[in-house]
Amino acid sequence: MKHGLYRVGWISGLFIIACLSGSHSVWAEVYKFTDKDGIVHYTNVRPPNQKVQTFSFPCYASDPTCNQLDWEKIPLNRGAFNEEIEAAAEVYAVDDALIRAIIHAESAYQPDALSPKGAQGLMQLMPATQHELKVVDVFDPVSNIEGGTLYLSRLLEQFDQNVELAAAAYNAGPGAVLQYDGIPPYKETREYVRRVKILYRRYRSAGS
Repeated sequence: MKHGLYRVGWISGLFIIACLSGSHSVWAEVYKFTDKDGIVHYTNVRPPNQKVQTFSFPCYASDPTCNQLDWEKIPLNRGAFNEEIEAAAEVYAVDDALIRAIIHAESAYQPDALSPKGAQGLMQLMPATQHELKVVDVFDPVSNIEGGTLYLSRLLEQFDQNVELAAAAYNAGPGAVLQYDGIPPYKETREYVRRVKILYRRYRSAGS
């Protein structure tokens, strides 16, 4: 999810994010300022010559500027939402370790997470995706995991079970993957895929 300037409303949920026991997150900065036309903006780059208000939000794997985490060493979370993940994995035939990797990368297991772009919940579903998948309550772990896993299963099917391409499509959209006939040359997406691959391998090795 690309970072830039965002108008009021996009990150209101940042103020209600709850940290879950066992998760490991690092906090990045978001700056709020009002331009000369009276429009309020949010940006992850401190604007020059502007009076700003600073907020913090979790450092998601989709943010390439968050370099504080060593994804090979951060603690895994194998205890949160076990029943929900296992049920979704069975229904949609998706490896539960991959579901955990996506959740860990997207929200650090925080069910109330809301990104500056507007993606919501554990698997960071965008509003359009929520509507398409008929997710009624995106902040409900059961609904979010079911919807996110269904979406992931469709991407895996579309890209012949290629985890790298499915992860790239989860981040940048399937259209971008088709356009570039592979992982798009976006810094964010390439870094996202790298981190998801690390987490997926580690969760599989840990017997998620």
